[in-house]
Amino acid sequence: MIANMEFGNVLITGGAGFVGSQLAKRIGPLASHVYVVDDLSAGSPNAVISSDKITFIKDSYYREEVLEDVLPRVQWIFHLACRSLSLSVTDSLEDFRTNLYGAFALLEKARARCPLLQRIVYTSTASVYGNADVRPTPEAFYQITTPYSASKFSAEHYFDVYARMHGMPTTIVRLSNVYGPGQVASNPYCGVVAKFFECLEKGDPFPVIGDGLQTRDFTYVDDALDAILLAAVSPNSVGKLYNIGTGIETTILRLAATIGSVAGRPDYPIVCAPKRSIDHIQGRSVDSNRIRQELNWFPTRTLHQGLAETHSWLKQRSSGEERTP
Repeated sequence: MIANMEFGNVLITGGAGFVGSQLAKRIGPLASHVYVVDDLSAGSPNAVISSDKITFIKDSYYREEVLEDVLPRVQWIFHLACRSLSLSVTDSLEDFRTNLYGAFALLEKARARCPLLQRIVYTSTASVYGNADVRPTPEAFYQITTPYSASKFSAEHYFDVYARMHGMPTTIVRLSNVYGPGQVASNPYCGVVAKFFECLEKGDPFPVIGDGLQTRDFTYVDDALDAILLAAVSPNSVGKLYNIGTGIETTILRLAATIGSVAGRPDYPIVCAPKRSIDHIQGRSVDSNRIRQELNWFPTRTLHQGLAETHSWLKQRSSGEERTP
């Protein structure tokens, strides 16, 4: 379905970040034009591929002048811009502005200034599940424990309201610990996978918080992109909410061992690291049965395969041989 799609003009907010930049690479050949808006508070201009079909706008995605200029041109919107979990704790006001007010402003302007809108996809987060006692966790559950999860969850409600009140073609996806090629440790939004690979490159031990038995549901970036695009094009996904994840819990100790293994260092050392205020989630995995059943999406990479591909990309990048997908 995706390979044969023609997307017309596309807007990607947060398109200089990890997932956003990889989405721009994937959708670029299928679109007439792609507008990437990113204020570079976390993203990198180097992540945005150079193409006549891509226009990069360095600005806040919710600034009125930006929306007034771009929205009348586009038919598809992928809203990925957000503040990170860690930064939301230190600056909750900016988290509110970017994650919640910005989402509202985007919806309101899209309703008024985007007459040809085909779909607006909002990437939310599995952080809304907190320390769920039901795992894999279905979409109906929530446990809000941080400013980040509060703002992202609240924005979901606005997308739902605009779909119901105004008939806007919205779709929401909740991503779970996405990793893979394109993710670098210099980005403050990066996860533990990128940090461990950076330690490997520097020869530093892997910093493991606590006993390392906390679990996460790691999702390879290409699998996540497949799900996002399927959700965008399927007529059955309008007004729907989908988890995107594997449903598999992996301990941080197992992650460290697997990264060591794919790098040929099976006994790579670890070191205990102190907890931060955000390190309170003991276990996470998401139930993705809804998107599997309704859209026929399934993850295609095991964790070992995804980490091996990530390691290969990082080696090419460090040697200057990185290839653009």
